[in-house]
Amino acid sequence: MSVPQRLSILTLGVADLAVSTSFYESLGWRRSGSSMDAITMFQLEGSVLALYQREALAEDAQVPAEGTGFRGVTMALNCADATEVDAVFAEWVAAGAMPQVEPHRAFWGGYSSYVADPDGHLWEIAHNPYSEIGPDGRLILRPPVA
Repeated sequence: MSVPQRLSILTLGVADLAVSTSFYESLGWRRSGSSMDAITMFQLEGSVLALYQREALAEDAQVPAEGTGFRGVTMALNCADATEVDAVFAEWVAAGAMPQVEPHRAFWGGYSSYVADPDGHLWEIAHNPYSEIGPDGRLILRPPVA
């Protein structure tokens, strides 16, 4: 058997579940009926974002809960074009995200920005000219044109 090539659930360890849930809901994201008191779940297009108390998540994974600074991970929300990047970036900041990198033309040919959610989790909001957003909202990668 080979390992399936997919990401099913991304779980973020958060300091305050209610605050983080409220933040993502203020973006217009709807909490799934699968959510419980201890975990909030958002059905995304093709995967799930879960929010779980940081200490409880660390305990579940049997690792220390402390840790600060760059975590070595970013998440990305890809947009159809640069105009959408600007609009989405502004919405995230208005909802309480901390702007990290203003929207700009990126060295790799796209248009990129970064925000941090209330727990410092980094989200890249970008347009990648080497991809498209499919009719189901999923990202479709294309090789660069030579």
